[in-house]
Amino acid sequence: MQAIRVSRFGGPEVLEQIELPTPEPAEGELRVAVTAAGVGWLDALIRRGDGPEVFAIEPPYVPGGAVAGTVDAVGAGVDETWLGKPVLSHAPGGYGGGYADTVIARPEDTFEIPPGLDPRHAVALLDDGSTALALLEKTPVAAGERILVAPGVGGLGSLLVQLARAAGATVIAAVRGEEKAAIARKLGAEPVDYSVADWTGEALALTGGKRLDVVFDGVGGELGAASLALLGNGGRFSGYGMSSGAETVIGDADRARLTIVDMAQLVGFWPDNPRRVREVLRLAAAGNLTPIIGRTYPLAEASAAHADIEGRRYTGKTLLVVP
Repeated sequence: MQAIRVSRFGGPEVLEQIELPTPEPAEGELRVAVTAAGVGWLDALIRRGDGPEVFAIEPPYVPGGAVAGTVDAVGAGVDETWLGKPVLSHAPGGYGGGYADTVIARPEDTFEIPPGLDPRHAVALLDDGSTALALLEKTPVAAGERILVAPGVGGLGSLLVQLARAAGATVIAAVRGEEKAAIARKLGAEPVDYSVADWTGEALALTGGKRLDVVFDGVGGELGAASLALLGNGGRFSGYGMSSGAETVIGDADRARLTIVDMAQLVGFWPDNPRRVREVLRLAAAGNLTPIIGRTYPLAEASAAHADIEGRRYTGKTLLVVP
């Protein structure tokens, strides 16, 4: 099989295509012939050696998580009706193994793709969609509340925007550039360009000077710190990512006046993940949730995908595709 391996931490160039023996599923496992694999900021951070502690991993490893494909083999004890089904899954262990044309998975981590749902949309929902739903369950938003989603049109952020809008919230999407601002408007959000000096002032102008109720922060660093000042007393801050390379630093004064949850919440989402995956697949199949698919790359061009993510030359979900 063909796979991408990281043999040492470093830049996108450390992503190398290699050939490995095609694995056979053991007892209780199934094998997926992959057609698409998700790529995200987490992959880039881990590859650089800057990943969060909850995703600690050491080279050599095959990156990636979510994959879509077709079950082409099952091990002993696995229902043979899985064979030939279009599915969504990931390799056992929570992270790793997705950048390959073949993945071994467990039935309990595998979900049949609903009829009519594009497999590329499905793979964009496995991690990002279920996490977006979990974030809103942990930090609910109500109709009429003012919230900020940063980044607002990434793979996860664009789904958060849609789910929060469906709950009746007024959503400000933090973006960079007019192309992404236009996408935010199509999703029903008001965009604010966080690359400009006074982006927080522009955000407050959109609310008529009223402070925000909730911030969902997937960027961290300076943007996350600046977003804290946008929250009114009693507001809620939900940190779920660090695409800037650093988590948001939250001082004692803000912790005293706000309800804070940080990236440690992500681990707590995992046990109930299957329920959420089924729910976001249901919403997508019904036309109530639509992932934004950005650029797609052949598996062999994983390094180019990472370079474009780090250069912020992307919108929505980035995918690797296998012919």
